[in-house]
Amino acid sequence: MTHTPRIRTVVSCTLLVTALGAGGVTACGSDGHPLSAAPYDAADQISFNGPTGDGKKADPDKPLEVTAEDDDGRITDVTAIDAAGRYLAGELSADGRRWHSTAPLAANAHYTVRVSTEDEDGAPGRRVLSFDTSKPLSKKRLTATFGPKAGTYGVGQPITAELSRPVKDKAQRAVVERALKVDSVPAAAGGGWHWVNDKELHYRPKEYWPAHATIQVRSNLEGIKISDRLWGGKVKPLKITTGDRVIAVTDASSHQMTVYKNDEAIKQIPVTTGKPGFETRNGVKVVLGKEYFVRMRGTSIGIAEGSAESYDLPVYYATRVTWSGEYVHAAPWSVGSQGYANVSHGCTGMSTGNAEWFFENVREGDLVQVVNSFGHTMETFGNGFGDWNLAWAKWRNGSALVAGTPDGPGPEEQARLRPQSV
Repeated sequence: MTHTPRIRTVVSCTLLVTALGAGGVTACGSDGHPLSAAPYDAADQISFNGPTGDGKKADPDKPLEVTAEDDDGRITDVTAIDAAGRYLAGELSADGRRWHSTAPLAANAHYTVRVSTEDEDGAPGRRVLSFDTSKPLSKKRLTATFGPKAGTYGVGQPITAELSRPVKDKAQRAVVERALKVDSVPAAAGGGWHWVNDKELHYRPKEYWPAHATIQVRSNLEGIKISDRLWGGKVKPLKITTGDRVIAVTDASSHQMTVYKNDEAIKQIPVTTGKPGFETRNGVKVVLGKEYFVRMRGTSIGIAEGSAESYDLPVYYATRVTWSGEYVHAAPWSVGSQGYANVSHGCTGMSTGNAEWFFENVREGDLVQVVNSFGHTMETFGNGFGDWNLAWAKWRNGSALVAGTPDGPGPEEQARLRPQSV
């Protein structure tokens, strides 16, 4: 069978893709079986609603459409990709007559579209199209800043994205979220973004990150339409790594902290936690930083100066776990109570030697979990990273895409069931 170019008149917004040459291409191979043939040029079988090489550019506000023009043929596959490597999502009709994009085209981009077809005998056809999209009319751009800064962190470190403008509409949030990509090598189990507010997203896996992983965060927002007056701008990518899996579990009832490294217990430390009225927060906290010296005052947590509970102390080897002032630190004044009673104002206190060891063996992003305290559970957001205290199903509900189905307990449930294994 020979396919020769046919001249067609295309009305409305559908523009004809003309044939590359005047000559036909034989579809059947030497054995006569159509599936053994080399793909023929399907230019006369398809049309699309884009420019035809006349210097014009496609409107990124309009979806891309590819249509089968031959009554006896059909489209079998369409792949559209821009010069930045971003694939354009699309949908093919059940009868193979039409493919249309289901995601916005990027503005000011160059696209290559590969179309596969077959004729009435099943012989395969191919057609490659290319076109450019115009620049967006609006000058308003949405960008994002990823966090933390580049470096090595513990396996509990969430990824953050701070947007330059608020995004409230769920459909617009979905466009933004779909463009924010996180990859981990080795791969993490599951993972998703959670909208903390209109301008901030956090990303975490279902479980903690793998130890010694490389995590890369990037954005495909540039040139993507978010709303009529807002387009995505360029975003600087981020690359971080994780170190060993270090998790410190403090049992407030037994007054002991057990430090695990790669799931092996490496040290047990007598501690004191918050006394009645100042109970230490339960739950999983992420190390925010380390300060060799901190001056701690009772007024910083609402204790009136001069009252019976007032204090003003120099504190060394302080590892911060909340922004409101909860630390793991040296407390030489309470060594007699460490391992026996809870006498602090909410921090986890230990001897100077043990605090120095802890200070030197943990890093930002490592995990500190408190169990069996009478305190409330660590805040999920706003006072550090309590992200891991949110059950996986609830975390996924914070996504504008609501993708995936929870299929098992996350870190919170596992910790409650087997805290000694964390």
